[in-house]
Amino acid sequence: MKTYTVNCIGKNTLTLGLANNAIWENAIVLTDFCSPWEDVEINKIEFRALWDLDTIYFSFRVFDDQIHIDKTDHTKASIANSDRVEIFMRSDASLDPYYCLEIDPTPRIMDFIAKPHKVFDYNWNWPNKDLKVKSTINKDYFEVEIAISIVSLKAFNLIKDNTIEAGIFRAKYTQKGNEAFEPTWITWVNPETETPNFHIASSFGVLNLASPQNI
Repeated sequence: MKTYTVNCIGKNTLTLGLANNAIWENAIVLTDFCSPWEDVEINKIEFRALWDLDTIYFSFRVFDDQIHIDKTDHTKASIANSDRVEIFMRSDASLDPYYCLEIDPTPRIMDFIAKPHKVFDYNWNWPNKDLKVKSTINKDYFEVEIAISIVSLKAFNLIKDNTIEAGIFRAKYTQKGNEAFEPTWITWVNPETETPNFHIASSFGVLNLASPQNI
């Protein structure tokens, strides 16, 4: 499985939404993304993660000057038709259950709990006190930052031996000739499927939480 090391930082040193926050320089920059199902050029995506024993932080910087946001309504279905970033987390390869966060650039949150074979419960929400999200839209890119409490991850059995099994994804919507917007599905881990599918065990990698002495 692919792995990514989440470096450890001091408590209360990272503030979401702070422009050019130097703390993010402590993170390893992950740019290894692909769209296995389409022969298209992928705009650069920079993923970063850090943690401080109480909270894990994620940052997506997506280089895109033509962002599509479906503003039909304020439901989760509208988010599902918009450009967005996604992170899924699971207890184990059984995917029973796994937890999904999909966030558009505004940032609207589509969070849900899922079971195998795309059984989704959209009525489920990550506890508000344990999830914070900020975003910025710039000329050439948008950025989404996420903070999740370690307490909640442990409550959902998502941390084992300082590792988290996670899928890291992006949906890019592009207008086609018939004026409909169609998605390009982008992933860190190639699940080796014939058609796009993030909701499968082979689409996950491992986030290794570094101990404090390793920073």
